[in-house]
Amino acid sequence: MAAITATGLLLAGCSSDDSPGSGESSGSTDGGAKPKVGVILPDTKSSARWETADKKYLTEAFEAAGVDSDIQNAQGDATQFQTIADQMITSGVNVLMIVNLDSGSGKAVLAKAKQAGIATIDYDRLTLGGGADFYVSFDNNKVGQLQGEGLQKCLDDAGKTKANIAFLNGSPTDNNATLFTAGAKEALKAKIDSKDYTVVAEQAVDKWDNQIAGTVFEQMYTDTSGKIDGVYAANDGLANATIAILKKNGTNGIPVTGQDATDQGLQNILAGDQCMTVYKAVKKEADAASALAVALAKGEDPSSQATGSVTDTETNQEVKAVLLDPQAIYFDNVKDVIADGYTTKENVCTADLAAKCTEAGIS
Repeated sequence: MAAITATGLLLAGCSSDDSPGSGESSGSTDGGAKPKVGVILPDTKSSARWETADKKYLTEAFEAAGVDSDIQNAQGDATQFQTIADQMITSGVNVLMIVNLDSGSGKAVLAKAKQAGIATIDYDRLTLGGGADFYVSFDNNKVGQLQGEGLQKCLDDAGKTKANIAFLNGSPTDNNATLFTAGAKEALKAKIDSKDYTVVAEQAVDKWDNQIAGTVFEQMYTDTSGKIDGVYAANDGLANATIAILKKNGTNGIPVTGQDATDQGLQNILAGDQCMTVYKAVKKEADAASALAVALAKGEDPSSQATGSVTDTETNQEVKAVLLDPQAIYFDNVKDVIADGYTTKENVCTADLAAKCTEAGIS
């Protein structure tokens, strides 16, 4: 069984002893050159976190460690992703950390980096078949489990023992989205098997695109004649797109899940339009990833930092991993996200939500 450490890391298993840094490190520097880490983030459209949180925390960590960094965003463009990677490899980075857009293009980038002797880290999303040296993320099956449990809790709270539910899943090319949905369905299995819950619609949303999500959910709503009692939405962006359609039809307020604890998601929870979200403390994720990257870039052994592992389902190989524990957020603990410093009261508690913020204990 996985165990939670005092630092909040979820230890998912034992790792092997062949990591960069045990022996000759692919991330070592030559001739006293200052170590350098390249980071490619995926976009700004699917979630604001990549620029507002991840980039900020990674930059701060690298600066504190005295390591140069080059952090760029591919803006959802696989060709741009490849171009950025080529530039970083040519510039002589010692470590390349990526959040893939999809496993195919991510795998090509990781292969080039490995060929150049550069250590690699999958950040947040595992690149299937990519063979990264390390993987840093949250326990994504647990994220989905919390979402599924949250949907059931909110349906129970609404007195809905029988319910029609819809699944609005994340991008079909994102392995995390697959894990989220699997976790949610596992949590809801008993209710679905007993016929208490009927899955009346399900579709993945290409590239986590919120505009596409709105179109997809509107079609779901039309096809079911609006007979949907709860929605599994894989993140806050998809949830907000769902809520917009529900508002359009005057049926907002039914349970809708989310993820990322965005300002919009927290506001939707306070307003009663979203059931819950999942908070992933990005600073912990960024700090764990930067610590690995710094060790690799300096030619040190990072094995003691990545004590977990995940299975690459494409190759059946174990990837050394750091997995962190997510947290379910409902109305009564929105304040936890603010207290943690992830966002501020000023960002969340707009004038129209002032009373709700007071009710939720946000000070």
